[in-house]
Amino acid sequence: MTRFVQQTLLAAALAATFGVAGAEEPAKKPAAMTAPAAAGAAKDAKPPVAIDRNKISTMVGMDIGRGLAQIKDDIDIKVVEQALEQTLKGEKTSLTQEEALQVRQAYMQQMQAKRVAEQKEAAEKNKSEGTTFLAKNKTKSGVKTTASGLQYEVEKEGTGPKPKATDTVKVNYLGTKIDGTKFDSSYDRGQPATFPLNGVIKGWSEGLQLMPVGSKYKFYVPADLAYGENAPGPIGPNATLIFEVELLGIEDASKAAAKPAAKPADKDAKKPAAAPKKDADKH
Repeated sequence: MTRFVQQTLLAAALAATFGVAGAEEPAKKPAAMTAPAAAGAAKDAKPPVAIDRNKISTMVGMDIGRGLAQIKDDIDIKVVEQALEQTLKGEKTSLTQEEALQVRQAYMQQMQAKRVAEQKEAAEKNKSEGTTFLAKNKTKSGVKTTASGLQYEVEKEGTGPKPKATDTVKVNYLGTKIDGTKFDSSYDRGQPATFPLNGVIKGWSEGLQLMPVGSKYKFYVPADLAYGENAPGPIGPNATLIFEVELLGIEDASKAAAKPAAKPADKDAKKPAAAPKKDADKH
């Protein structure tokens, strides 16, 4: 939305249509082929789509529509069409360039104020719901609460060593909001996560140190031990989070050697794209 209002409508549409497509083209280009392989590929290749003015116009209109989707309630599409046509023809528009700039700046400020208000409202709502949830949850059988407010329950107790705050661990996990919405899962990626305990949210750093290797715990993490007000979009500000975590192993062999750990996950498993980081834009 911000990018759209910072540019002219047509420029944004053309950038989305041609700029992005052009940027992706090199990545799609296949590696060099031998002559027979190239000949076979050419034989099997589909002919390029036939284009004409109508199809090009439709494609551009679709891109413009996607660019306008988030602000559709703030605009009159007929006025947009009129301004677009006048600009393309070089005709006089109802606003001068200077006036259009002033409108753009005012609109950006309006949107920013709206986002701040929505963020504040969501933060207050999530905080209240989280407090209510934790107060009820701590009375459940099997749920324990630490001095920090972290709640957890043991689903399976392992027999391996417990990691220290400076250790790197390998885990499988599922992260959900208190309404059950899933926002992250190493299971979905098909590979465990490996990360240092001093590089994750406080609830994870504290909770993992309670777990012997081979354990599976469920953590109920208050907002102040999770991402707080700066949580990633899918999570939302001040959200209380639930994690099901399996501690597969401690990666620093020298620190785990004193006591044998439970069998870790496949050594050939690749590192996942992300883990629950302290940084608000990673989790």
